[in-house]
This record gives sequence, structure tokens and C-alpha cells, in this order.
Amino acid sequence: MPSSIGNIETPRGPAAVKLTDPDGPVLSLLVLGHGAGGGVDAPDLVAVHDLAVAAGVRVALVTQPYRVAGRRAPAPAGHLDEAWTAVVRALRVPEKPLILGGRSSGARVACRTAPTLGAAGVLALAFPLHPPGKPEKSRAGELPVDVPTLVLNGDRDPFGVPEPTGVVEVAVRPGAVHDLRKDLSGTARLAVEWLRTHGWAC
Repeated sequence: MPSSIGNIETPRGPAAVKLTDPDGPVLSLLVLGHGAGGGVDAPDLVAVHDLAVAAGVRVALVTQPYRVAGRRAPAPAGHLDEAWTAVVRALRVPEKPLILGGRSSGARVACRTAPTLGAAGVLALAFPLHPPGKPEKSRAGELPVDVPTLVLNGDRDPFGVPEPTGVVEVAVRPGAVHDLRKDLSGTARLAVEWLRTHGWAC
């Protein structure tokens, strides 16, 4: 499981990337982004990273420029998307399927940019459907309409749970809240099984 850590320049400053290759052949590239106030060491991201790498996936954990610069308050959505797009284009391997993903804010970025970046799929962990207590402010429109997507959300998530529709599958995790810490291994297994069904993991 060889890993490398480095920075990639973006129009919004340097982003940090941890890139991990499987021991065997690379079947696909999974790029994961963090939540608004957290980092790529979030337990659900780490669990998915570890299991996906073991299943033949090259995984990149991306830290947005605002976090690299030491700021906790997230950048505007357009800035996040711009930096993410630059990183993904730098990492992309043309002959390998590209899967974009992340948790919470990172899941939203992945969903918004997937069509433009030509992603084969989107893995959305703890997709924040709406701000807590404000279901009328739905972000369902950010979910892709033509890119296969798996959403993994807890049934006790105050940010809500999207409805499955079209190419969007939703796996509801019993007893889990927004951090998805309950049954992390089960959540990671569901993610990798979904990758496997599409031929993106072994």
C-alpha cells in the first residue's frame, strides 16, 4: 500500500493530496474530499480509503486550499469546486474509471463537479440534504442526474437523507448521525461493494 503526500497548485492556492496505490493492479481512481470543518482523517473517509485500496483502487484524499492555509471556515462553493477540479484533472489517469466522492461538503463538491469532470461515479458520504432544521432549503438539486451515485447517510442525520431517484442509490445507515461513526466497517463495505458492482474494484 504505497502512499505519497504532496501539494497540487490550484487557482485558489495549494491543495494537499495523499495518494495511495493498491499492492496489485489499479482498477480505478477514487478521489475523496473532506467536510466543511474537518479533514481527510475523518473516520468514514479513512475506513473507505483503507478498504478501497485493499480492493484495487487508487485513492486520493484531498485537502482543500482553505484548510491547507489553516482556515476552518470553508471557502465559497465556487472556490471549492474550482480547486477540486484542478486537483482532479492533475490526478486523473485517462484509461482508468474516475470516481469522485467525499463526506458532507466534500460530497456536495463531488456531486456538483462530476458531470464536468467526466466521472464514472460519485460516492457521497453524509450528503447534507439541507441545513439542520431547515428541510425547505433542499440541496437535492446538486445530486447528479446522469452519473451513477451512491449516497450513504445515517437515519439520524440532522442534515436529512436524500431520496433515491434515477441513477442515485441511497443506503441508510441505522442509528448513524452525520459523522457516520456507527458501524464504520459496514459503511465502508457498502461503498466498496458498490464500486465492485460497477467493475471499479475487485
